[in-house]
Amino acid sequence: MSKVAIVTDSNSGITQADGKEMGVFVLPMPFYIDDELFFEEITLTQEEFYQKMESDADIKTSQPAPGDVMKLWDDILKEYDEIVHIPMSSGLSGSCETAMMLAEEYDEKVKVVNNQRISVTQRRSVMEAKALADAGKNAEEIKALLEEIKLESDIYITLDTLKYLKKGGRLTPAAAAIGTVLNLKPVLRIKGEKLDAFSKARGWKSAKKTMIQTIQKVIDTEFSDCKGPENLYIDAAYTGNQEDANEWKRELEETFPEYDIYMAPLSLSVACHIGPGARAVTVTKRLKVS
Repeated sequence: MSKVAIVTDSNSGITQADGKEMGVFVLPMPFYIDDELFFEEITLTQEEFYQKMESDADIKTSQPAPGDVMKLWDDILKEYDEIVHIPMSSGLSGSCETAMMLAEEYDEKVKVVNNQRISVTQRRSVMEAKALADAGKNAEEIKALLEEIKLESDIYITLDTLKYLKKGGRLTPAAAAIGTVLNLKPVLRIKGEKLDAFSKARGWKSAKKTMIQTIQKVIDTEFSDCKGPENLYIDAAYTGNQEDANEWKRELEETFPEYDIYMAPLSLSVACHIGPGARAVTVTKRLKVS
């Protein structure tokens, strides 16, 4: 039986310590802050990231250097026969495409999964890949199974501020000013390759209600053939302070009491564009491991 290693990046929300506990490998994502290079969770903590963001530092996302990716793979292949590499969604970063190109040099020993996940949904894919590897599946089989359900996941996000959408050029200054005056809270959606506008709500309470109602509708329509927690995950995510975000998790637990809801910080690569104080909810189809 082939010995398969599971690799992901820190956009999954899996820390280096989590990775060791789970038995997976985590590639730290790089960031340039005022032209200085940092690596998530290695030389840059969540707290430091938001401190720099609030001080209006110039923050730019990047992708892992090809040499760093290949060194990690080379080290792993000294012990393992194959690698399943699960990067963040190809629609949100070029790191997936780069990994696919690099994998061509590894004689089919490295399979890169483009299942278009990020944050808690990417984490679920990593957990399922590890379970599949433990069950004896090879790298090609794991890649095929994960990509088969790649579009069966939704993320909805509402923002506390429009500042960072304006700063990143995703919102005009005029629209941001009007939105601030009217207390508009955009609800964004990540499904497949894109982070897109989904709807607008007047106020925080209304935005959260919109997300909860949308998740319920998705469960009732797109996942109507699923039997609740037996077939689906509902998870939460946030940017900024966890203590403040715990209230959001409690709201979801009250609305969906039958689900075991996991919550973690949103990827810093997403946080760069939406700022602190965001809240997210996800629904993802479970992959049956047999």
